Amino acid sequence: MNRQGYYGAWGGAFIPEVLYETFRELNIAFQAAKADSSFWREYIDLMQSYSCRPTPLTRADNLSDHFGGARIYIKREDLNHTGAHKANNVMGQGLLVKRMGKKRVIAETGAGQHGVATATMAAKFGLECTIYMGEEDVMRQRPNVFWMEKMGATVIPVTSGSRTLKDAINEAFRDWVSSMDGTHYVMGTVCGPHPFPEMVAWFQSIIGLEAREQILAAHGELPARVFACVGGGSNAMGIFQGFLNDPSVELIGVEAGGHGLASGQHAARLAGDDGSAGVAQGYKTMFLQNDDGQMRDTHSVAAGLDYVGVSPILTDLWEKKRVRFAAATDQEVMAALELTMKKEGIIPALESSHGFVQAFKEAGELNKDQAIIINMSGRGDKDIFTIAHAFNDPSWKQFIINKGKEYATD
Repeated sequence: MNRQGYYGAWGGAFIPEVLYETFRELNIAFQAAKADSSFWREYIDLMQSYSCRPTPLTRADNLSDHFGGARIYIKREDLNHTGAHKANNVMGQGLLVKRMGKKRVIAETGAGQHGVATATMAAKFGLECTIYMGEEDVMRQRPNVFWMEKMGATVIPVTSGSRTLKDAINEAFRDWVSSMDGTHYVMGTVCGPHPFPEMVAWFQSIIGLEAREQILAAHGELPARVFACVGGGSNAMGIFQGFLNDPSVELIGVEAGGHGLASGQHAARLAGDDGSAGVAQGYKTMFLQNDDGQMRDTHSVAAGLDYVGVSPILTDLWEKKRVRFAAATDQEVMAALELTMKKEGIIPALESSHGFVQAFKEAGELNKDQAIIINMSGRGDKDIFTIAHAFNDPSWKQFIINKGKEYATD
């Protein structure tokens, strides 16, 4: 990254003039905190005492035996406080808010995990909190909305556009323009204007630092491949950073394939041919957009993966061929989720299950002396109503994953 917040050709800070001083203040505060070793120690101490870190690396013997290839390990971010990796970034930004002396935080959320984490942080640090959430996501993630409100946050449903994550981000930025003196925007993923991608990636790097140490202790060598789902990309960047400098470790990001890439109803920016370069929401990356530059509607069974853009850091790594991208369809996700529950007694979030799909497809290609890691970014209890509805749909029941291959059943 250069000083302007670009990663190769991607990133930057395309912001209105009214926010210039706010971003300058934020960047100065963040860079000062990053250079202060005591800040990182304070962050680690907080995550250990409040958020159950380090999260374990679980060896999935039953799944490994099922596929007959590499040993499968699962990085358990679902055991982080609030049930997902989101707390890593949010608690770090909370410490930064304390340094800046601001009294209110705002955030966007899709799956609701970032909203719950932000509301948790605000409650702990005594901050006023407003969460913007697309109206569609409010309906399909009602348990998370309940917890946000009970922790004192104001949840505002966004009724514009597709009523999902990108629209929630737009509303949060509108709020910030009018409240920037006393408010900090807790961006939830490695997107947006500089310094947000750098900041969120830094706090999430705790995942990869732990995972690298854990796999060496458990397996004796580095993994052959690391898998993570990708919406904006924060959990993927978190675990990938532990292995970026190890060329022997292949990094695979898995996007939302929705109803299939050919259907147009998906959120695959890099895995298919639908993404194109653009500037929106303050940064340059690959977006799903039409020929006129208008953002397209997206689809995923997972509310946290239907974002129209992707991290500029991941776009740069994709362009440099350091990270490979794949897409998992809704059907594949439900099959992988069911298999994981029945084989390991573990319930991944629908978002995380995308990473499981691709790992299951590839595990059999490797030998038993090799290992792979799946980053389980969150737990599936938030998705209980979506999952229950899906399992009652006969089309899910006619689709299974067996030995890394998908089969439709009669």
